[in-house]
Order: sequence, then structure tokens, then C-alpha cells
Amino acid sequence: MTQMGYEVWPEALEMTIRRAMEVTGLPIYVTENGIGTDDDAQRLDYYRRALSGVRRCLSDGIDVRGYFAWSAFDNYEWMRGYGPKFGIIGVDRKTQTRTVKPSARWLGEIAKANCLEL
Repeated sequence: MTQMGYEVWPEALEMTIRRAMEVTGLPIYVTENGIGTDDDAQRLDYYRRALSGVRRCLSDGIDVRGYFAWSAFDNYEWMRGYGPKFGIIGVDRKTQTRTVKPSARWLGEIAKANCLEL
């Protein structure tokens, strides 16, 4: 379970993209996808698995035009405050120091390469 109490199932993204395409036939933009966890290794695994599904969708000809990870920074969640850690960049709330996490570096490499070869 995630810090928000959700099941960890990044493969759901692929199924959601496929269903959206089936129902609408429109280009797909994934506007928020991520996981609330203190464990960045788990976050990285989540993104790898989720983006593998996006790659399969693209290989099958589904028009996926954009993907946005949630979230750049550890942010305020309305019901849980600053507890859940969604960010690929950590924020120390006392000093406001930002720390780039390995998951951010990995996603950055994917973006720089413009390729989902994982």
C-alpha cells in the first residue's frame, strides 16, 4: 500500500490508457502518475513499470502524446498534509533544501534520450 492507502499497481496506467483510447479514440496525455512513498527505490520501480506499460501502448499504435510524473516536489496533500512523499525532488520543510532523488535522475535520462527504452 502507498502512503495514501492505495494499492501499488503501476500496471493500472497501461489499462487506463487502453480503456481511454477504446472509449474516446482521442490522443492520450497522462497528466499525473506517481506514488506516495518514502522509499525512492520503490518509486523508481513504480515509474519503470508504469512507463513499460506506456511503451507497450505506443508499440501498439496508441497515440500517447505526453506523460507527467506526479510530482516534481514533495507537496501538500489536502487530507494528509506534508506526510505523503510523492516528489522526485525531496523538500526539507524546515530549511526548504531540495534534494534530487534517483528517480528524478532516471526520469531525466528518459526525457533527455526522448526514448522509453528502459
